[in-house]
Amino acid sequence: MNTPLNPDEAAALLKWYVEMGVDDAIGIEPQGLYNWNPPTPAAHMPLGDAKAPSAKMASSNPTIAEIAPGADEAIAWATEIAAGCNDFEALKLAVEGFDGCPLKTGARNTVFADGVPGADLLVIGEAPGAEEDRTGKPFVGRAGQLLDRMLAAIGRSRKENVLISNVIYWRPPGNRTPTNTETAICRPFVERLIELTNPKAIMLAGGAPMQALMGITGIMRARGVWRDLTIENGAHFPALPVFHPAFLLRQPKNKRLAWADLQSLEARLNKD
Repeated sequence: MNTPLNPDEAAALLKWYVEMGVDDAIGIEPQGLYNWNPPTPAAHMPLGDAKAPSAKMASSNPTIAEIAPGADEAIAWATEIAAGCNDFEALKLAVEGFDGCPLKTGARNTVFADGVPGADLLVIGEAPGAEEDRTGKPFVGRAGQLLDRMLAAIGRSRKENVLISNVIYWRPPGNRTPTNTETAICRPFVERLIELTNPKAIMLAGGAPMQALMGITGIMRARGVWRDLTIENGAHFPALPVFHPAFLLRQPKNKRLAWADLQSLEARLNKD
């Protein structure tokens, strides 16, 4: 029979898990490990105070469902905030300060964008992974390194003429696929980014951003086909769905198709 850990032993075990790199809860909703403030156990209270916690004490560590606004409210809030941003820097600060997406509670950093605001090429991916969450920049892990090589093959660089972002700005627990609600909450910021930076072409890296922004599924069929991406204000932008670099790392035989897509992208960008 297992003996329950006392609070000090549990805290020491949790600290060891973090030091070993275990930073994800196993569950649908993020649990906010880095912001967790456990209540004082009754066993450690002074004598006479060991009683059932009051309603005020019980709410000192609210769950995600208790602190996050409803989806409709969060979307309306994001829409209002995004509309009030008149430039890239204002939008970046607005996203960093936005608390309407429950994913933020379980993330270390907001991962907004990297590259050159106003570049003629905007790359939009899915969501941050572990390395992106740690650094606060999109596409910096192995997939990001491959993306950089792919862009370099057509004379592009995030340091000179590319802006890179995602449809989700906070890492989902365990790198799971973002939910429709999470992408809907972030979408007003994504569309405002597109509107403010006004790219000549948009690369949709993977099926997730393609579905989130265009409602299309099936990246194998859709990749390599130029489509109009229409945002809320009615503006149209040419968008090219391509394989996500992480998929190409797993399926290198598809790199020949990715190269064809890159050539199509290069031709569109160089077109007068």
